[in-house]
Amino acid sequence: MKRKVLGLGAVALLAVGLVACGDDKKDGGATDSVGESVEYKITGIDPGAGIMEATDRAIADYNLDKWEVVSGSGAAMTAALQRAYDKEEPIIVTGWSPHWKFAKFDLKYLEDPEGSFGGAEEIHTIGRLGLKEDSPEAYEILSNFKWTEEDMAEVMVEIIDGEEPKVAAQNWIDKNEDKVAVWTDGVEKVDGIEIKFVYVAWDSTIASTNVVSLVLEDMGYKVTTSQVEAGPMWTAVADGSADVFLAGWLPVTHQTYAEKFEGKYDDIGTSMAGVKIGLVVPAYMNIDSIEDLKE
Repeated sequence: MKRKVLGLGAVALLAVGLVACGDDKKDGGATDSVGESVEYKITGIDPGAGIMEATDRAIADYNLDKWEVVSGSGAAMTAALQRAYDKEEPIIVTGWSPHWKFAKFDLKYLEDPEGSFGGAEEIHTIGRLGLKEDSPEAYEILSNFKWTEEDMAEVMVEIIDGEEPKVAAQNWIDKNEDKVAVWTDGVEKVDGIEIKFVYVAWDSTIASTNVVSLVLEDMGYKVTTSQVEAGPMWTAVADGSADVFLAGWLPVTHQTYAEKFEGKYDDIGTSMAGVKIGLVVPAYMNIDSIEDLKE
């Protein structure tokens, strides 16, 4: 009996030790450094995205020589985040808000004392030169288009929960006729004029593109949309092969493209202010700053 009691005590102590080790590894604590716990990898999105350039800049600014940014897509990034979150495992991802992941998961931005990711940003509507003259009605609606992070999140969450993007967009329009009326106030309907959107497969841009496309279709436009990456999106508007996109994150995220194509596009207006990019981790991770990624 005595040996059994001692044995159970040893097992209990071992179990406590294993739990503690698991917590340390989860948090990037005493057992593993943060870098070791995630194999010195930051899970990113498509390589042409401005947030990837900003992340490379952060690695240089903070002397994170061992670290690498793994490119992929927005969908692959959120899938990796979902898997890690469900198991309470450590993960670091490139993040931006508005995004539905902040509604689904308890997340936090890592502080950025070096300012690698800039401060608050804006989402701009970017059109081709001549759009105002060719399609003044569409141009006026696009310049009037403004909505909130909560508006966008409502559409994004419905899509991620399985609804078709157009259906989710129409549901939002039906519930927000007063806001749409402001965008279209005083604008006359047209008869089948074509307008072409380009967009990146970011959840935020899918939401806005579908909402505005449906509004323009209701005003008589024939709307087409083409999914591309960030670089081709800017290029298409700059060379006139597309009319407009709704994902100009400025002044930092798309700074390179804005400077490259300066004078070749029309900054139609700001649809949302106070947006943000940076490195994001689950709230259960015991780190608060990008500086914590140093050895």
